[in-house]
Amino acid sequence: MEPKSTFWQRIGLQDWFLPNGKPLNKEAEKVKALTPDDVYLYIIEKFKESIKQLSFADRVVFYHEFIISFNEEDYQEFVNNRSGLLGIIVNESVKKFYELLREYQEVGKKVEPSSSKWVFRLVSHPDYKRGDKGFIGKLLPGSTAKKEENLRVTFIPRQTGVAQTLDISNDVLKGFTYYSEGYYELPYANDLHYNEREVSKAGNKVLARLETIMPDKQFVGRKVEYLIKDDDIVVSGSDEERDEQAVFKVPSEWVNTPHLRIRLNKADGKFYMASFGERTLINEQEVAPSDVNAPVWVELPFNSRILLNGIVGINIFKPEP
Repeated sequence: MEPKSTFWQRIGLQDWFLPNGKPLNKEAEKVKALTPDDVYLYIIEKFKESIKQLSFADRVVFYHEFIISFNEEDYQEFVNNRSGLLGIIVNESVKKFYELLREYQEVGKKVEPSSSKWVFRLVSHPDYKRGDKGFIGKLLPGSTAKKEENLRVTFIPRQTGVAQTLDISNDVLKGFTYYSEGYYELPYANDLHYNEREVSKAGNKVLARLETIMPDKQFVGRKVEYLIKDDDIVVSGSDEERDEQAVFKVPSEWVNTPHLRIRLNKADGKFYMASFGERTLINEQEVAPSDVNAPVWVELPFNSRILLNGIVGINIFKPEP
């Protein structure tokens, strides 16, 4: 059986980016770990390049989606040892984006977005070595964009350190590993000023979606959906008397009142959950109950399945784009 070709071999870059999958010499093996400043400056550099590549006449055009790729170990160091740091880097990057766009606007350039949001996907790829990083930019023009359209990709070879750019098919994205903790989405500010209060203001956007199917006869075959619009919500049972946006009342006697509290941690962009009910499982792992006044938090990744008292199941999903 022939050995499986690597990502770089398939797109014809093996010889100059990863020569035979081996470093050129011993010095090449001594690659410094990526620092937060490395990632931040890289994002800003790619944003500036997108303006130069896409703008025309007096119109300033720029990417709205940024797929930043790393080696798996480099990525995990950020996730495991520097929790929340990627989210901070993303926010600081958007602040710098606005600063650069205001400079264009001040000299009479026309700055208009192609999308209503910024999207960042920080990913890893098994063919990347320590210190490697790559970039894919997208305009996010909406549903009218052609899915078969090629993407503009920039790679930085370790041996030269000089950026190389080419067009590739969307198919190559299948090789990348995406993580829920590596996804960040921020609304575009038309006044070109980053406003943390506006970004995190409750009720402005859907942060996640909860979907449950209950065993109660009146709900057989029906799904009950709840859209999370607040940073902190409560999941409660049929005895719940509160009627607020931040309370998901599950009309079932099998759910305690209250049963769960779910909150978004702005620092790392992740959801966390605390259980107050008799029994709660996340992805078949039992969660110890805690006191309402002293919640014990556990991470709640997207696409997780929550089971309440062995009867009522709740799934958490990312909001629809």
